[in-house]
Amino acid sequence: MDNQALKNRFGIIGNAPGLNYALDIAAQVANTDLSVLIHGESGVGKEVFSHIIHALSPRKHNKFIAVNCGAIPEGTIDSELFGHEKGSFTGAVDSRKGYFETVNGGTIFLDEVAEMPLGTQARLLRVLETGEYIRVGSSKVQKTDVRVIAATNKDMLDLIQTGKFREDLYYRLNTVPIRVPSLRERKEDIPLLFRKFALDFSERYRSEPIRMSDDALQFIREYPWPGNVRQLKNMAEQISVLARGEEVTAEMIKKLLPEVNTNRLPVLAGTSSSGQEFANEREILYKMFFDVKRDVTELKKMFFEFLQNPALFNNAKAMEGIHDYIVSGTASPVIDTAPVVLHPVTNGEKVNSRVDEHQEVEESLNLTEVEKELIIKALRKHKGKRREAANDLGISERTLYRKLKEYDINE
Repeated sequence: MDNQALKNRFGIIGNAPGLNYALDIAAQVANTDLSVLIHGESGVGKEVFSHIIHALSPRKHNKFIAVNCGAIPEGTIDSELFGHEKGSFTGAVDSRKGYFETVNGGTIFLDEVAEMPLGTQARLLRVLETGEYIRVGSSKVQKTDVRVIAATNKDMLDLIQTGKFREDLYYRLNTVPIRVPSLRERKEDIPLLFRKFALDFSERYRSEPIRMSDDALQFIREYPWPGNVRQLKNMAEQISVLARGEEVTAEMIKKLLPEVNTNRLPVLAGTSSSGQEFANEREILYKMFFDVKRDVTELKKMFFEFLQNPALFNNAKAMEGIHDYIVSGTASPVIDTAPVVLHPVTNGEKVNSRVDEHQEVEESLNLTEVEKELIIKALRKHKGKRREAANDLGISERTLYRKLKEYDINE
């Protein structure tokens, strides 16, 4: 059956390339028993494609059932799909057949399959792989022959990465993927769809067919339609009731539609909007942490220089710069001058040193370097007496000898 015959039979309107391609795939896969996963935004008509596949398949004379996985509570979805035995849970006063038993030989359409709980996903995977299932509260394995068509408006790969959907089940369902384009991707079809809906509603409500102005037609072409065909149909019904024979203008339509941000910037593939917002917040937090770390490092530099030579900070200009940095961060606390100062050492001698204006005072976080530095300090403190240095470090003298050899220390 060609595309035009399919469109006439199932009431599909439009000639967009994406729509035609999706119909081609549906017609080709219908004659097989392969699982199909239909991707598309909410309101694009994914369920229509499940009906097309069933109607063109060898199972067309058997039962077809559509199940909204997101509308069934988590505690009862296993019972709905696979059935239960009497007394298996509170309220189970009788045994009950599940959908996979009642639709045996037919087709089951699992809409919003991404909302299915993980435990139910494992049961569904077994049905797809072996055709076997077990009722809730039973130990008897039963067989079923059901073709599964699933649909989702979520990014499945993103759900897999976050652990909300089984990867093995995704690839089992996604044997043949069908992507139904959004209304934004088939703008040329919008006027055709609107006229069809308007005529249907004028007949239903026995009113005159509405007339659209040029600016109204242009507006509905450019509007993003986040609710897709479902939203367009709803708007056509409202206009059919409210227009009362007058010409419909763009202003009249705007009053019936919510304002939508049409600035659709590109995002990374496979990234949900909530995930993108979280990533942006995380970047802001990282920046805050690094800013705080930088400020602490600068203050440590200032404090170190003050300890080395308090006379430096008698300079009013220097103190003013430090005050500005602490209050507003507009000035650098690094002191431009680098005078010679005296530092006491353990042997009582005085040595000359110079405060480097770019001296890094932040301590190393490398455990090996810290350990080596502590061993050297302990040896110098005890003038090379290793037993006393080991006691001071809280380690055995044997361990100290091993560390000296490991770090090549000759103190």
